[in-house]
Amino acid sequence: MPTPALSAVALTKRYHMGEVEVAALQGVDLSLAPGELVILLGPSGSGKSTLLNLLGGLDTPTSGTLHFGALELTSADEAALTRYRRSEVGFVFQFYNLIPSLTAEENVALITEIAEAPMAPAEALALVGLADRRDHFPSQLSGGQQQRVAIARAIAKRPKLLLCDEPTGALDVATGRVVLDAIAQVNRELGATTALVTHNAAIAGLGDRVLHFRDGRIVERHQNEKRANASELSW
Repeated sequence: MPTPALSAVALTKRYHMGEVEVAALQGVDLSLAPGELVILLGPSGSGKSTLLNLLGGLDTPTSGTLHFGALELTSADEAALTRYRRSEVGFVFQFYNLIPSLTAEENVALITEIAEAPMAPAEALALVGLADRRDHFPSQLSGGQQQRVAIARAIAKRPKLLLCDEPTGALDVATGRVVLDAIAQVNRELGATTALVTHNAAIAGLGDRVLHFRDGRIVERHQNEKRANASELSW
């Protein structure tokens, strides 16, 4: 087995809502291999997005350990977590969060201006099939095209880790397939370890592995014999 890109042991996250304690994650063990695409599958409230936030350094666990290579994220200070997020992690969310007054290329350039060794914004847009839309504003793009701009923005820094939280949640089936194909292509061509959160079981075939979540735990782990093409998925 290759050295894991990311590994978590007994990862727990609890929140307090007044006097009530909510266990969002309960002792999750996880290992992601370099370059693999893993689907985190489960219903709303099962802990998937909480885990993704911990993996990306956006939040810290209540207990347990989390390593990115030799870096122990669970003991890192805020400055180290900021460097980790800035240089190692690309985020794609359900909502695109593009700046309306900037073109597609300018939205991607926001990331390249702070990255250490970024690809050119035009190159990132070409990788997700939007080379001919670089001068378009978000209002001139469809929802799927806006999401692909968001993917281009996430990958322009050449992240080692790509985290996608319900990237097709606001899209129809045909548009969702295009976005999933872009994520799969980025995973293959850049070799970024990719974790994709979804409640949609039909998307499970896209990944190398599927981790099924329920009540803050991984309840099942499944290895796909072969990754499906996005065009083969239907829901």
